[in-house]
Amino acid sequence: MEADKLVQEKSEMQRHYVMYYEMSYGLNVEMHKQTEIGKRLNAILAQIMPFLSQEHQQQVAAAIERAKQVTMTELNAIIGQQQQRQDLPRLLVSIAAAAAAAAAASTGWLTTRTIHASE
Repeated sequence: MEADKLVQEKSEMQRHYVMYYEMSYGLNVEMHKQTEIGKRLNAILAQIMPFLSQEHQQQVAAAIERAKQVTMTELNAIIGQQQQRQDLPRLLVSIAAAAAAAAAASTGWLTTRTIHASE
């Protein structure tokens, strides 16, 4: 009995290890991808800068410097906005399902399909 419990715990720990490893690998790949995107965008800007007027060159250079000095607070705000955008479709679907269930209930046409749609 004790051996079975230890085997289950070992199996669970191995699953967690694999899951964390996959997440770590995915984050590492994404980080390198974003770094490469940044390098390419920087190269494009460097190629375009000479064609801008002196005033616009100064504005773009200042904007680039501001972009390079992003803070953790700003990053967290950006991440929060992205998560909200991803959650919005799910939220809208659940609101629509709840509204459909409420409308069906108020008219007396509550069906099993309506109930399942709101879950």
